[in-house]
Amino acid sequence: MEIRYHARFLKHYRQRILRSIGLKRRFQERVEVFSSNPDNEILDDHPLKGKQLGMRAFSITGDVRVVYRWLSGNLVQFLDVGSHNQVYK
Repeated sequence: MEIRYHARFLKHYRQRILRSIGLKRRFQERVEVFSSNPDNEILDDHPLKGKQLGMRAFSITGDVRVVYRWLSGNLVQFLDVGSHNQVYK
């Protein structure tokens, strides 16, 4: 699987994830799981609705999500990362 990163994702990753060693580690673990099996139940992956229709999200922690979209069969783009309230505006 190839993962591309939107500029907004990179900005929010630096602001919201990198500041916490524990959160950074958990993010890396979940991305590994996602890369090997996007359907793994631990990710709580789900489609989004409304103005985010066509996008999906998976959980890093109980409140932290990664919003992404599939670009093609093996190519995904991470669009945003943050708490539930931050990414589902």
